[in-house]
Amino acid sequence: MTPSVETTSSEDSELSLPAPKERRRLREAAELTHDEVAAAVGVTAATIRSWEAGRTAPRGRKRELYTQFLARLAASPQEAGPAGAPGEAKTARAAEEPAADPPAADPPAADGPAADGPAADGPAADARTEPSEIPAEAPVRVPAPGPAEGFDALYAHAAHDLARQAYLLTGRRALALEAVEKAFVQAWDRWPEVAADPDPVGWVRAIAYEYALSPWHRFRPAHRHPDKPPAEPADRILLDALLALSPANRRTVLLYDGVGLDLPDTAAETEATTPTAGSRLVHAHADLADRIPELADVPLEKQSALLRDLLTALRPTVDLDPRPAVAVRGGGERRTRMWTRATLSLTAMIAVSTAYTVMTAPTHYEPPLAPGESVSGVPPLAGPQRLTERSKQLHDKLLADPEAGPARIAPKAG
Repeated sequence: MTPSVETTSSEDSELSLPAPKERRRLREAAELTHDEVAAAVGVTAATIRSWEAGRTAPRGRKRELYTQFLARLAASPQEAGPAGAPGEAKTARAAEEPAADPPAADPPAADGPAADGPAADGPAADARTEPSEIPAEAPVRVPAPGPAEGFDALYAHAAHDLARQAYLLTGRRALALEAVEKAFVQAWDRWPEVAADPDPVGWVRAIAYEYALSPWHRFRPAHRHPDKPPAEPADRILLDALLALSPANRRTVLLYDGVGLDLPDTAAETEATTPTAGSRLVHAHADLADRIPELADVPLEKQSALLRDLLTALRPTVDLDPRPAVAVRGGGERRTRMWTRATLSLTAMIAVSTAYTVMTAPTHYEPPLAPGESVSGVPPLAGPQRLTERSKQLHDKLLADPEAGPARIAPKAG
């Protein structure tokens, strides 16, 4: 579960890890389910089934945890029987439990005959007064750590290793430390969810990787160029080869060969299918073998072990110590308070503006008055027109001869 890039002895793990059938037998003998074993080791139930079927094998830190877990199952008393059937484990545990102590007899009354008799002063009385067993001490209850203590423990356990991994992903110290701090700030903001997660380090690691590999960082002036390369030529070649890979292949190689996750867990963390993760790993190993001379002459099945050793031995020339956990936690809290106050202030401004608009807005519609326009080509209306000469003659004739009938309709020629 730990994200540290550390070297383990593959030969010792190979000798101590039982065969797939023996793994399944030990689990069934202990009457454990796949989910219970997965929670103890820090993987998924599907991974435990794959390990027991022999399709995949645990690697790195998970291999050590799984081996230690199986060793405890093998050394427990429930495995004493030769058959090791699931039903026998419960019987063995029940047989080993001590029988309940019989209830103690009530002491005789002080005013009874036994108190006055001579036997009260004899050795039997001394035997009754001396306790037969030393009473066991009451168990000391250790208070459960609070959220701050749990966060500080997780930060002390994983922050430095995550900063180193982010540096291998980006080649930039400032971006690596910023990615780790952003991831832990989100973890503190959502601490109940992170504390209940079976792999809290994986939760923080996924956030840090996503932030470190964001393509928007290329537009930032402070992160356009990598930091000073490592002093050793071999380390410089390895870091340049890693940075030459695509972001998806680089992340897959670091999780599988550096952190030590198996292929299904690597695929799940990179949000890809297992065949896709395997294809990325094969192409990444081929590209690294072309750039790194040590990997060119190594068989394919041993490239992962050698690459893990090279990643462990790489020594950056920059300081990768993150800030203290208290500073990171306090910075996240201050940022949360600042955003909360800004949100409340903006909400208050919107409410005041809305109230002012409601109070000053008109309650009915008033159509606007159209402005006056000058019209040309039409004579102004100024009363009756002047009569022409022809109109005057007709007018006088009508007034002089006001007869009715056909004579007016068809006048006679004059």
